[in-house]
Amino acid sequence: MPQHVPPTLHAVPPLRALRSPEPPETHEPPSHPRRIVFLSRRDLGNPAAGGSELLVDRLADGLTTLGHQVTLLCGGPAAYRNYRVVSAGGDLGHFLRAPSAFTRQVGGCDLLVEVCNGLPYLTPLWHRGPTLCLVNHVHTELWGMRFPGPAAGIGRRLEHWALSAAQRDNLLVAVSASTANALGELGVDRDRIRVVHNGVEDPGVPAPRSAEPVFLAMGRLVEYKRIDLLLRLWERVRPVTGGRLVIVGDGPERGRLEAMAGPGVVFKGYVSEAEKHQLLCESWLLLHPSAVEGWGLVVTEAATRATPSIGFDVPGLRDSIEDGVTGVLARGESSFAAAWCALSLSRERRETMGRAAAARAEAYRWSSTVAQFRAVAAEAAARHAGPPAPRPTALRSAPAPAVTAEAATLR
Repeated sequence: MPQHVPPTLHAVPPLRALRSPEPPETHEPPSHPRRIVFLSRRDLGNPAAGGSELLVDRLADGLTTLGHQVTLLCGGPAAYRNYRVVSAGGDLGHFLRAPSAFTRQVGGCDLLVEVCNGLPYLTPLWHRGPTLCLVNHVHTELWGMRFPGPAAGIGRRLEHWALSAAQRDNLLVAVSASTANALGELGVDRDRIRVVHNGVEDPGVPAPRSAEPVFLAMGRLVEYKRIDLLLRLWERVRPVTGGRLVIVGDGPERGRLEAMAGPGVVFKGYVSEAEKHQLLCESWLLLHPSAVEGWGLVVTEAATRATPSIGFDVPGLRDSIEDGVTGVLARGESSFAAAWCALSLSRERRETMGRAAAARAEAYRWSSTVAQFRAVAAEAAARHAGPPAPRPTALRSAPAPAVTAEAATLR
């Protein structure tokens, strides 16, 4: 990831007094918005929270540490954080109440960050200040998996219009190149897209690998995660590999999945951070059969524990898994099952991929994610205050400035 922030050059006009030589150019970073509000569907403490909520929490917490005044305006239950959290009502009803809740309970801000995960808040229609749109993944194909035909069609058109038209004057942050490309295909100008990758925590001391085969799947149990497909494949793989398939997470699909699970399948539900990392260390492979992801945060979490991953060659996972190096990207169910068996039977290949995954994961830390997002936030605020910058020729990743005491000072 790029590690340098190109300076903005401001020519200093010549002094009227007779002085020679003329003063040199100065290099000043853009102003950082002090008051930042995230508008997101859920707080991290919501039982339905997932990777998007974790990302928002890490950004909000990191920005608070750097001196920003951060508020999260969300729906549903909310918990105490280092930053302010305001609930605007129920999980779906708060989409309608968000504008009035923002006016009454927040009042104003220097930057409003709309987290658009399918259903939009349409902030450009009711907020006149600087706005930044954060997108984990575009839901184009997922609407049909969650809703009947007419409702799915309306959802697709609304998301398309919200991202390509309603946000036409704002910057958009994508969490991966796949999401950035999906936004471009919707018609979003490429020069308005910035890529800021997810990070992970410093992994700490590892636990030993299990002597028996243990395979791990982790995530919210909803349709597009396709754990049902994994359970079907397990019936083909188990006679070859033996061992256990451990499924971590909960959600509306859990009852149906438990009913169809065969021998050797263990449902863990929610687990603590300590138990999660214990399982990531013990497991031989992380299995991620999802139909689409923004990034696939759990893949990077597994990588920090030198655990390779198998997923399908779909948006997000093709960003977080380096095919043949840190894991395998399958092109179909049979190739997924074949890779599962092959890696299970070859300890050398698993360990080689695991080492490569751990080395790659070192580049992804939350401190870097916060620094990159902070730079984009400053760009978004500056863009609103003045004329837009010249259009670049290619899609840009967000700059990644070093987080120093000087950089942390709000200007």
